[in-house]
Amino acid sequence: MIDSRAAIAPGAELDEGVSVGPFAVIGEGVRIGAGTWIGPHAVLRGPTVIGRDNKIFQFASVGEDPQDKKYGGEPTRLEIGDRNVIRECATVHRGTAQDAGVTRIGNDNLLMAYTHVAHDCLLGDHVILANAASLGGHIVVGDWAILGGFAIVHQFCRIGAHCFCGMGSVISMDVPPFVTVSGHPAAVHGINSEGLQRRGFDAELIARIKQAYRVLYKSGLRLEQATAALQEMAEDTPQLEGLVGFLRSSRRGIVR
Repeated sequence: MIDSRAAIAPGAELDEGVSVGPFAVIGEGVRIGAGTWIGPHAVLRGPTVIGRDNKIFQFASVGEDPQDKKYGGEPTRLEIGDRNVIRECATVHRGTAQDAGVTRIGNDNLLMAYTHVAHDCLLGDHVILANAASLGGHIVVGDWAILGGFAIVHQFCRIGAHCFCGMGSVISMDVPPFVTVSGHPAAVHGINSEGLQRRGFDAELIARIKQAYRVLYKSGLRLEQATAALQEMAEDTPQLEGLVGFLRSSRRGIVR
């Protein structure tokens, strides 16, 4: 399961069933869970913890030092969950001491070729980054979010759960849950109805989310007023609580 041409540091820990391809490099402080496949020429640096049944394809760079001029060699880390797919030439960097010191990727995510996850990013579950999508540092991406090819997200932004960011989007403000955005700069274009249907949201719930969108974007209310109105709606539709919390905690403002 481990090719003899791979370079594995003595301090690396590989669980049973890990497969490592030729010329892969696995450094000190890397822990890899059972069933994970590491392709040829992939480079993994630690401290990095990788869960079970992941696939890391050729030429990916995982756990490298952050691209932050303030980084001074502090012991930071990368944490990756289970069943993620990291495709060719993707780059995922460890955290920085200026934040929590960790970059974290959840479960069941797909990072396509040439995607970039910078230092201190936090990705939830079932996230898709299409080819060459790039995340600046300190970005939070919610569950089931999708970023189209070549989408770019400014550091410290948040991408809400179930949102869709079209290809080539340039995002410099928070994208609320359920919303579809695209363009340079990114602008809103309704809710991600197709994605919600695929995930089992029924017609009544999608209609309520559309109503919430109209309150937020079409009513003419200030953000504080719209948030208060959405809080009232959430009393009957608990799925909107996440949207309300997202709006209240936004520090950069939202795409509008």
